[in-house]
Amino acid sequence: MPRLTRRQTLAASAALPAASLLPAAAQAEAPMLGPAQPMYQRFSLGAFEVTTLLVGANPVSDPQTIFGMNVSAEAFREVSEAAFLSAEAARILFLPTVVNTGDALILFDTGLPGGGITTALTAAGYSADQVDLVIVTHMHPDHIGGMTTDGVATFPNAVYATGRVEFDAWAGAENELFEAQVRPFAEQMQFLEDGDDAAPGITSVAAFGHTPGHMVYHLESAGQRLMLFADLANHPVWSLARPDWEVRFDMDKEAAAASRRRVLGMIAADRIPAIGYHMPFPGVGFVEVRGDGFHWVPESGQLMG
Repeated sequence: MPRLTRRQTLAASAALPAASLLPAAAQAEAPMLGPAQPMYQRFSLGAFEVTTLLVGANPVSDPQTIFGMNVSAEAFREVSEAAFLSAEAARILFLPTVVNTGDALILFDTGLPGGGITTALTAAGYSADQVDLVIVTHMHPDHIGGMTTDGVATFPNAVYATGRVEFDAWAGAENELFEAQVRPFAEQMQFLEDGDDAAPGITSVAAFGHTPGHMVYHLESAGQRLMLFADLANHPVWSLARPDWEVRFDMDKEAAAASRRRVLGMIAADRIPAIGYHMPFPGVGFVEVRGDGFHWVPESGQLMG
């Protein structure tokens, strides 16, 4: 009896109807459940525990109305397609970060109004009343929107910290959201200058431009380091990779581009992990220099050991 070759065996298997590979019990249909997205991810940094929270995901059409405003539509499309991105649509994520130092539970930014921050905290195993310190990197609505809920402090036991330059700029701007969400906490707020410690192991770093006093934060515990760069770069390709592309929400576009180059260059040179508020979930990765810009390298288990 002739023996079938491996190729003949594979060809014969491929010719079988697909239904014959399923057990009879598989006739019941499972419902489609729709897309799913985790709400948090946690890892250790020395003696700290760091948790990123997903508190929102907004669809955006025509993303060049936000990113790459100073380049041609052709250039925007070419860069997008090279990175497997649509030039017609995008999804913007919002990722506050929780740091448990062992002595305090610290929340960086509070998301948009609407309760997303408390839902994400609960999913991650925390409650709003456990938060000891809220650090506000800057005062755009998606960072201060969760400071109150229905007019009441969302984090009843917390004190607050933010950059002095940032607070003063918004305090003089007659901004309604600032008055409702930030001004009520002024007496409980620590005002930081560049290089000040918000808490042991957590140091402010000026990165002005996105807003007048936008701050990023350097974390260090047991010799391990991390940079929380907030809105320094708002997208891994259309901002981080192209630091000179103008972003609509950068209030001083020239200063924002200079801050991107300086801080991202430092992160890349020191080869430290980073968290970006609008990076792809879970927002954790590394930065490398690539050409005249940078490249975002998502964390792929290096921090989960």
